[in-house]
Amino acid sequence: MKKNVIIVGAGIAGLSAGVYALQSGFNVTIYESHTIPGGASTSWRRKGYLFEGGLHWLTGSSPRVPLHKIWREVGALDDTVEIYNKDPFFTAEYQGKQAHLYQDTEKLRHHLRELSPEDGREIDRLIADVVRFESINSPVMDIPHVKVKKKSPGDAFFMLKMLPVLPRLSYYSKQSTQEYVRTFKSPLVRMLLENVAGGENNAAALVFTLATLAAGDGGYPKGGSLAMAARMAKKFLSLGGAIHYGKPVDRVWVQNGTARGVIVNGEHIAADAVIVTIDTLVAIESMFDAPIHEPWAEKMRRETLPMLDTFICAGVEADLSCEPERLVFAVDEPLICGGVPEYEVNVNHYAPYEGYAPAGCTALTSAIIRDSYDFWKACREDGTYEAEKQKLAESFIRKLNQRYPQTEGKVAVWDVATPLTYERYLHSYKGSWMTIMKKGAMPARYPCRPESIGNVYFAGQRLMSPGGTPVAVQTGRMAVQYLCRDTDAVFQGNL
Repeated sequence: MKKNVIIVGAGIAGLSAGVYALQSGFNVTIYESHTIPGGASTSWRRKGYLFEGGLHWLTGSSPRVPLHKIWREVGALDDTVEIYNKDPFFTAEYQGKQAHLYQDTEKLRHHLRELSPEDGREIDRLIADVVRFESINSPVMDIPHVKVKKKSPGDAFFMLKMLPVLPRLSYYSKQSTQEYVRTFKSPLVRMLLENVAGGENNAAALVFTLATLAAGDGGYPKGGSLAMAARMAKKFLSLGGAIHYGKPVDRVWVQNGTARGVIVNGEHIAADAVIVTIDTLVAIESMFDAPIHEPWAEKMRRETLPMLDTFICAGVEADLSCEPERLVFAVDEPLICGGVPEYEVNVNHYAPYEGYAPAGCTALTSAIIRDSYDFWKACREDGTYEAEKQKLAESFIRKLNQRYPQTEGKVAVWDVATPLTYERYLHSYKGSWMTIMKKGAMPARYPCRPESIGNVYFAGQRLMSPGGTPVAVQTGRMAVQYLCRDTDAVFQGNL
């Protein structure tokens, strides 16, 4: 008789786990609190405009990258999905000049040297490191002692490939991106590089991102987050799985140290195993009768630095297709968010993409990446929440009109999602969607199974820092491999 598995959450990790569990012979039901799949990988519509709320690019979009096979196995990508590769990928603008982040490393080198000859030595050193890191693609591995229908090839020489880059990896990891970019004299070059991976993260994140792009990876799948999640959900359902939307799980039902199922709206629903894919940091506090206090859980509580943002969307009745698709520009009068002045404003527009806006119009977004959770929580408590969101949106629109005069008086719709919005829909810690890796920090890895509770498995972006969709899809796969090993089942994908 097939064993029944319940999955908490229909985000990327939950859908990944669901597909692999079905293919491996389990009956699977997903309970999702939202009305749509995708979790943090999401988009939404307002008055005819589609606002991309998740992906800016997808690691593993290139067939040359090992992760690509996983995306195809879970249905996120297939031969019908068109991948957009932006080049330049990103643009910074300061005092009337622009710096472009080209994916071609030699083109990028010449461009940056032309912008800032005095930084030639540092530019050459950075590009040389990017080329070194370009060949480092983490292999897809099977866990030890699991039975598999088709063994993942892995990479027997992965550690040998890592050896030459370890000294440079250490160099970048020991400083923040913000500190590293100070080695460049040009404020425009500093601005470009700092905004690639975020100034708070250690500088290794910058180099790995540049290396990903240089390898031809990091494309944007047609339809973005919402379409990708829908394809995964369709694959899951086609295999015989079931998804119950609008059904938040109260907690995991545990008896005598073993999970017996879940409790939904007070009802006990039995299962042979439970895979929890909501934010693990939240799950260990609230999904069980008592918080989990195993050593790894304490480490997660102690060391997690959440990455969160305030997200601004606008639909404008103007065609911005002639403008850079991803732009950060300096402003004289700051944009104030959470009481903190922002002297740089980023804009992502989707003018080239069909279906994102009415004809001749443009959907655009901007993320202010900063921990403003306490500010917005205080606003909600004192009744100024909606007024503050409107104040921020109106200020952003003024900055937008200054940079893009053709948008003056043509903003048809706006929307603001705060960390509290993400918290409400994602049930994530402070509404965060990734983990910041500070200088000196090495990637953290947490187990898929607690030791104190049987038949429970974890998956999701929090299990490996910094997180993101690659971690979500891989930990979904990994959780099912542990499930297969524990139940003596054969793990299998479909490729």
